[in-house]
Amino acid sequence: MLTSSETPIIGTIVLATFGILGWGFYRARPFGKLGILAWLQSVVLIAPWLLFFGLFAAGIYINLVGILFLLVASTVLYIFLGRQLRELGQDAILRERATQRLAADAAHQGHSIENSDGSEVPTQQKLEVPPIPEEDLSIIKGIFGIDTFFATETIAYQEGAIFKGNLRGEPETVHNRLTTSLRERLGDKYRLFFVENTDGRPVMIVLPSRNDPRPMTVAQKIFALILFVATIATSLEAVGLLLNFDLLANPARFQEVLPISASIFVVLAAHEIGHWLLARRHQVKLSVPFLLPALQLGSFGAITRFQSVLPNRKVLFDIALAGPAAGGIVSFVMLVIGLLLSHEGLAWGFNHWTFQLPNEFFQGSILVGTLARVILGSALHSPLVNVHPLVIIGWLGLVITALNLMPAGQLDGGRIVQAIYGRKIAGRTTIATLIVLGLVSLGNPLAMYWAIVILFLQRDLERPTLNEISEPDDARAALGLLALFLMIATLLPLTPGLAGRLGIGS
Repeated sequence: MLTSSETPIIGTIVLATFGILGWGFYRARPFGKLGILAWLQSVVLIAPWLLFFGLFAAGIYINLVGILFLLVASTVLYIFLGRQLRELGQDAILRERATQRLAADAAHQGHSIENSDGSEVPTQQKLEVPPIPEEDLSIIKGIFGIDTFFATETIAYQEGAIFKGNLRGEPETVHNRLTTSLRERLGDKYRLFFVENTDGRPVMIVLPSRNDPRPMTVAQKIFALILFVATIATSLEAVGLLLNFDLLANPARFQEVLPISASIFVVLAAHEIGHWLLARRHQVKLSVPFLLPALQLGSFGAITRFQSVLPNRKVLFDIALAGPAAGGIVSFVMLVIGLLLSHEGLAWGFNHWTFQLPNEFFQGSILVGTLARVILGSALHSPLVNVHPLVIIGWLGLVITALNLMPAGQLDGGRIVQAIYGRKIAGRTTIATLIVLGLVSLGNPLAMYWAIVILFLQRDLERPTLNEISEPDDARAALGLLALFLMIATLLPLTPGLAGRLGIGS
């Protein structure tokens, strides 16, 4: 039975959810069948969460198998609806937006507009010539054709030019052909970006390669090394505090904190290796990771910069997800093994390998609490629960992974959202994340720390990829949403009442 304090919270969540769904349906109706199918995709993704938490609030518990079944069924249906959308030509509909803004910008700035045969289109003003050398500009125009991208207008843009025209093929195939042709004729001198303009239509943008991301400087590498040393220190001190002593005041007890501290670095290393492996696979250069030291957890992860222009949004997604996936899997395995070993007298047969945690500890995370209830069962009724150190390490690793999956700026979660939904949605989720962190920070200093990190270091989105038109497939979209869901399930705590009905606590 719900308590009087929980009923308004649950009611607010339900009303907000249905309000969002209703707003989405209202926005989808003008697009007809395509819009309704797209709206149904969002319903499919939210429905398992509503069902699980709704039944949970009503006192009906779904076991781990049931939860996995809901997630798998939701993913399969999401992919099916995505295929239906593509068959109905969703992309073609989205590209039929008005072009008034581009025309207004061109008239205001006096940009040069030419037909594909080189003849100048009459305008009200004398138009600006693109800053690309005339010989190079002529060669660049020669890569376009009626079977790839039929260029109709040329507009000066920064140090390069925008080419408007008509796409004559599948976006990824066309972009690959044009990029190859440009490289064969002018080497590595220019980059060809394929993006949606302000009017929603695809355009080609050519910019000099000197605008590519720069390699790390010596000063940056030294700073990364300093952060690495600082993270070692904070990890050792954090574990010492976990063991109820101050390592700085008791340096002789160094060996006691070393195993757990080393395990935390295993999680951090797995995360960075995941990024590195996928980046190497896609021939993308990454900077040295800038570790973020923290006394609360030892480390909050790392900031890693791209040192190459990414070819497309699929590559952005793959590299962004690889780190949290690797670190999260390692942490999850540690947590499960630790819970399996967390029976009285079973923890390797050594008392000093057993921690005693208050049962309220397992109320701090829906994911951790649910797994602990499934594996430990009635042991969670005790005021103090004996756990193996791997439980602590796995939980810390999951929190570090979840923090990096928040959908903001250049965090892994922000990159995932940008890859799946585009830059506009990623910008909005960044603002929303900062607002939520600001509210949560009123009672949690950890949220304030992350709000500051994002605001000053990570708030900007990643620069556009070379091919912004081609979207990741539905399987990647489903994986991204699953990662965001697990992030929420890791960071969101259980209310005392719900934890009591689940069997966590006395």
